[in-house]
Formats: sequence, C-alpha cells, structure tokens
Amino acid sequence: MTTTINRVAVLGSGVMGAAIAAHLAGVGLEVELLDMVPSSLTEAEKAKGLTLSDPEVRLRIVRTGLERALKARPAAFYTQRAADRIRIGNFEDHLDRIADCQWIIEVIVENLEAKRALLKHVEAYRRPGTVVSSNTSGVSITKMAEGRSEEFQAHFLGTHFFNPPRYMKLLEIIPTAKTRPDVVEDMCQFATRVLGKGVVVAKDTPNFIANRIGTYGLLATVQAMLEDGYTVEDVDAVFGPAMGRPESAVFRTLDLVGIDTFVHVAHNVRDSVSTPEEKAAFEVPPFILEMVKRGWIGEKAGQGIYKRVKSEAGREILTLDPSTMEYRPRKKAEYPSLTQAKYATSLGDKIRALLFGKDRASALAWKVTKKTLLYTASKIPEIADDILAVDRAMKWGFNWELGPFELWDLIGVREAVERMRAEGEAIPPLVEDLLAQGLDSWYHKEPGQVGRFMPDKEVRYTEEPKEWIHLPRLREEGKVVMENSGAALYDLGDGVACLEFRSPHNAIGPDVVEMMFKAAEEVSKNWRGLVIGNQAKNFSVGANLFLILMGVQEEEWDEVEMAVSQFQQVGMRLKYLDKPVVAAPFAMTLGGGAEVCFAASRVQASAETYMGLVETGVGVIPGGGGTKELLLRAIEGVPEKSGVDLQPLVNRTFETIAMAKVSTSAAEAKEMGFLRAGDGISVNPDTLLYDAKRKVLQLAENGYRPPVRRKIPVVGEPGYAVMAVGAYTLRMGGYISEHDEKIAKKLAWVLAGGSVPAGTLVSEQYLLDLEREAFLSLAGEPKTQERMAYMLKHNKPLRN
Repeated sequence: MTTTINRVAVLGSGVMGAAIAAHLAGVGLEVELLDMVPSSLTEAEKAKGLTLSDPEVRLRIVRTGLERALKARPAAFYTQRAADRIRIGNFEDHLDRIADCQWIIEVIVENLEAKRALLKHVEAYRRPGTVVSSNTSGVSITKMAEGRSEEFQAHFLGTHFFNPPRYMKLLEIIPTAKTRPDVVEDMCQFATRVLGKGVVVAKDTPNFIANRIGTYGLLATVQAMLEDGYTVEDVDAVFGPAMGRPESAVFRTLDLVGIDTFVHVAHNVRDSVSTPEEKAAFEVPPFILEMVKRGWIGEKAGQGIYKRVKSEAGREILTLDPSTMEYRPRKKAEYPSLTQAKYATSLGDKIRALLFGKDRASALAWKVTKKTLLYTASKIPEIADDILAVDRAMKWGFNWELGPFELWDLIGVREAVERMRAEGEAIPPLVEDLLAQGLDSWYHKEPGQVGRFMPDKEVRYTEEPKEWIHLPRLREEGKVVMENSGAALYDLGDGVACLEFRSPHNAIGPDVVEMMFKAAEEVSKNWRGLVIGNQAKNFSVGANLFLILMGVQEEEWDEVEMAVSQFQQVGMRLKYLDKPVVAAPFAMTLGGGAEVCFAASRVQASAETYMGLVETGVGVIPGGGGTKELLLRAIEGVPEKSGVDLQPLVNRTFETIAMAKVSTSAAEAKEMGFLRAGDGISVNPDTLLYDAKRKVLQLAENGYRPPVRRKIPVVGEPGYAVMAVGAYTLRMGGYISEHDEKIAKKLAWVLAGGSVPAGTLVSEQYLLDLEREAFLSLAGEPKTQERMAYMLKHNKPLRN
C-alpha cells in the first residue's frame, strides 16, 4: 500500500456517518466529523438567549450525531475512550480541516444533487492525492463526480459500508471508469487490514452487488408468500438457519433494517433499470407501502412486521397479517421438510432436505431459490466481473452461509438446470456457457487457491491471502496431528501447532481438558509454540455445565472435584509451559473460555471479543483459575512487600467477578483487566489465527521463557470483611438476593486469601485450592443447582 491514512474526514453525522466515524476511531484513526450548521434555533436555545452564530448552536447537529453514536446499542464504539479521537465541526467553519486528511468520506443524505454540491466544496480544500469517497447504497458514483477535476475523479470512488459499520463485515468499493487502479488497490488493502472489512469491488450499477441481489431475493420471497398463501412465520422458518440464512430470516431482517429503508433501496433499482420485467421485480407490494404510510417501519418505530406487546402472560410478539393489516399471535410453521432440516447434521443436508422435499415448505424454498439463482446469474458481468465477489457480498453483507453460486454447486448445477428447464425457465447465458464447457460446478479447488468460472468462459485461479488460515482446509490436507471427540491439534506450519476446541458450543469438558494436556506435552517436545483457537461461532461458552450439574445431582463429588482440579492444573501447565502459548479468542469467550486465555503467554483477540467470568450467574465462582488469575492481573506490578494498599485493586476484581461483567469488545476487555497491555487485537477476523501464529513465532524468536513463579500478597481477613460488608449492604438494600450474598462472600474469601493476616504471601496453588473448595461448596447448594438447570433450559440466568 502506497498511501498512509492516519486522519479521516467524515462529512455527515447521521446514523451512518457517526457510526462510520466511531468505527474509524475505534481502529485508531483520527477523525474529523463535520455536518451542517442549523438553520433555526431550538426552544431550549432560545431560552438560553443563544443565536445562530453561537458555537454551541453551530455544532448542535454534529454533536447530537456523536452523542447518538455514544449511546447506540449495540455499541458503535469498541470503547467509549475511542471517541476522544473524534473532533467535531461544521461545513461552514471547519471544512478547511479536510486539507490535513488522507481520506475524505461523504455520508450525507441519499440525494445526487446534495452530494454533488458538497463535493464541489470539498474540492476547494482537498489536497491533491487525497482519496475522496461517497458512502451510498445506490446513488451513481460516476454522476456524483461529474464536474470535478480529472485529478479529483482519479481519486474518487464509492465506499458502501453496511449498517452497523462496526459489526457488518462487507465493504463494497465502487470505482468509476476514471478512478486510478492503484487507488482502488490501496483502498482495498487499507479496508481489509486496518478497518477489518471483507472487501468486494463492485460496478457502478443500481444498488451495486449485495443490495441488488438481496433486495431482489427479499421481494421474490414476499411475492411468493402473497401468491401462494404462506404466512409470515412460514417464510421466516424456511429462509432462516434451515437455508443457511441468519436467525433474523426475512421479516425480522426487514424490521431491523427499516421498512422505509428497504422501500427506498427497492425503488432505487426499479427507477434505474430499463426492462419492464426487472422493473416489475422491484415493485414493492402494497401492504409494505401501507406500513410505511402508517409509520410501521420496524424496530426503530416499535413495530413493523413484528410487534412486541405486554399481555397477561408477559411480553408477547405479535405478527402482522398482510391481508388484514392487523396483528395476531404468532403461529408456528410445521412441515416435514423443516423437521428433517432441523435434525440434519450438516448445512448441505439441511438445504437439500428443504429444496427437495415434497411439502409446501419445500415448494416455497425452491420457488424463491430458483428465482434468486437465475436472476443472480443473469446479472454477471453487469454488476461484477467475478462470481466470487457476488458470493462474498451476500455472505458478508446479508450473513448468508453460502453465496448464490456456492449454493448452486451444493445442489448440483446440471440437476438444478434440468429442473428449471422442465419448469419452463429461461437459463442465463453464463450458466449455458458453464455447461457448454463440460463443467458441473462454478468453483474448483486447489490447495491455497480459489478457482472459479469467469464470464470470459475460463476457470481462473487466484491465491488466497497467506493471512487466511482455514482449519477445515488443513483437515482436508491431513494437517491434524492428534484429536479426540472434543478437540484437535493441527500443524499450522513453521513449527507452530493449533489447538482447536470442537465440542458442542466449544464447551470445556473432560475430553477438551485431556487434549489440552496432550497438546502441552506434544508442543513442549516437538514444536516452537502453540495457538489456541478455532473457527466456530464462539471461542468457548465455558465449562460443560450439563456434566457439572449431572455430577452434583448424582453426588459424584470425587469426580466433580477431579474435573475442576484437572482444569486448574492444565491451566497451570499451559501457563508455565516452556514454549509460548497464544490464545486467539473471539465472540463469546466466557467462564472457562476466558480462563483458558488467562493461562496463555499472550492473547491475540478478535476486536469482537466478549470476554467475562460469568459463573456467578449459575451460582458458583470461577473455579478453573479465573478468580486467581484476575486477582494476579489486578495487582500485577505491585512488589511483594511494597506496602501498597491492595484493597482498591482487589475490590475492583471482586466487583467484576461478582457482577459477571462481560466486555463488549477486546478493547474494553483490556480496560476491564481481562487482557493485558501486551495482548494484541485483530480487527479483521479472517487474520486472527495468522496473527496469533505470528505472535508465537515472535515470542519464540526472542528466546521465550515462561513466567517466574511468585508469591502473591493478599488482603487477608480484614480485606474479606470489607468485601463481605459490601455484599451485605447490597442485600439489605434489595439489590441482590440472599443467595447472591452467599456467592459473593465465597468469592471474597478466595480473593482475600482466606483466614490469613493482611499482607500474607501465598502461592498460586493455595489460591487454586480455595477456589476449588468454594466452587464445590456452592455447587452443592440447592439454589445453585436451580440456577444451573434454569440456564441449561432457558439460556439465561435465574436470580433466586
């Protein structure tokens, strides 16, 4: 990459503009966030005697946008401190600041003339060579740049972020015919490496790639529902996880996106395409237009297709009946093919069960899938020159598990085409070209390469980035060193091994612990270091709660204690291993999952890591070394006999564990003490294992030595009394239950070091013994067992 980007100007502080600014600041960039000057005073401003010339008034719009982003849920910022990197301003007083920026991104209203007017002002202050882009979901990038200088247009392109920018992986980059290729390449690299995005290059066509295909598919689904008499619940049951789509399926997705936004996107395509057939395909059904008219535009309005209400049974979700425009109780969709898909063991089996079944759910699945596949193939090369870009856009922008062409390969191209022809469908030229070449699939595998059929009728191979490590592919290549039912050890190359959890939900049970011991032994003898990571939905949700509850209820206390002790000891084995161990957590990293990370030499965490010790929610305290390790992190750097008052540090640890606090990002995990200053953060999840492997190699090359065992100063009985009084006060105030207080006091006993004088030096094993005793004692409590059972059944904590 030739361009260095450190400072970015974001022009527009609406929902998208402020959220983009939050993400840019979150990855370490300095941001100038600018917006319009208000044209009139609010009543509050009038009461203060302010005028339109007062800075407080002139910055009102942009300040409101930033404040909205700071309060957004889910959080727009990785950590609130990142907002310190954003400086606010307005277009009239501060547009000259863009001269110091290396990237200027326009994020104002979706109106061509408004965008062109602002870009004209931008050109007056922008320095030559500065990249300028527009965040738009469908306005023509080429038309926006008309009238600007050749040099400006050479550095101008579209950058379409998906909402919310922090969480949505897709970024569509849309060059014009005049955009320099090196500018496109630089922005692709920057967006991938710094912003952590999955980038696809799209053509400057209506709604680009993801919204073009996604909106077509949504409208085709709604139309099929209306034509064939399906319910909203039927549609969401079919086009959810059973078809490799997100839990939000079709109508919940519309509610989240906003019905009004969906209508705008659909009409943008309708008004931009030329053929009557395609215009008709993007016509929005009358009931949806009526919803917009009534203000029933989804989650942001409190009701859309779905509506939450209070009833005698508690909170209830009602469903809109499009035929009556009235809400009714939800109806469960029940079809044999859906049941078969539910119990299928692979995504392919799920999809085939639905598409090739013989009931109404299968008919709906096939009808919509057929239309979507045919439409997508017909739009190549109009919207993109590469089917890979289309598949990635749909996976990264709409959270599909398979893109359209991958889905076609799964069900069989020739078989699907034969069925389509029998049903009277016209087959797009691209598909006919594929079959004419004697090929049966769009994709072709080679180690480290991705081959796919291109519009020029050739199969083209490109190397995948070396930073993308795929564990399933390593398995196919025979890189598994050893495995059992719960975990596997892989060869990542360069003398680095990777321990992958593969139990249900990556829960840590005896089989996982066994493999951790074996991996430690193997790595100590034969490898340079170890990565602990996987590529499941979550890193680990913690210990296997079901096994613990079963053991406790059957009073198999020796076995339960042995399981807890084994987990503690494998943590110590990893911590003091003579080779570096780097954990690579992501998403939910809870309880035992966090404890595994605490045992590692270093952590390389995904930016989206939600880490915490949540054991109090099921009535126990962390028993796998988590209590001990979080205490060590709190007092790290304090000499053994320094005389420093440890109580405030211990109190903070007590509060963190007792309240089961969980970070909302890796950056916040550092602030909370779960991660250390030397731990790394990977913004792009695709490179997480590679980054962790590189950290292992760096540690090994620098002559890694395990930490020195040390004695730990504790606050003793006086410190315990302080924490116990705090718990008692909370109970008396009605903030916690009697059982919560009991748990808190057990936790305080461990953190204080038990019945010893303040300042006593204890060993790690001493604290582990206290941890284990407290865990077992609480596990024997009936109320704790109630909490465990409730969590297993309802997946949420019980406060009894």
